Amino acid sequence: MAWIFLFVAGLLETVWAYSMKLSDGFTRPVASIVTIVAMIFSFALLALAMRALPLGTAYTIWTGIGAVGAFVLGIVLLGEAVTPMRLFAAGLIVSGIVLMKLSSPA
Repeated sequence: MAWIFLFVAGLLETVWAYSMKLSDGFTRPVASIVTIVAMIFSFALLALAMRALPLGTAYTIWTGIGAVGAFVLGIVLLGEAVTPMRLFAAGLIVSGIVLMKLSSPA
């Protein structure tokens, strides 16, 4: 169950990062509220996952899912640049996530 909590927490990190961008510095109320609510639930699920998972594993995977998710949303929804170097960097993050999962005893 901890891995499910961690995965959903990572997805919510992506949500709050994207909605924070849309909040325009917390000047747009709906996007600001979505950001804060997603943050709360993301942190809560991360805390639940950390009951069973090592700190380094949980935190690395949580931030990795959020980083890659934000990267993908930036490209797909915000028209951000797709360059070979950015794709390579995202691939390294995904590789790190997979290796952390494989190396975790839990």
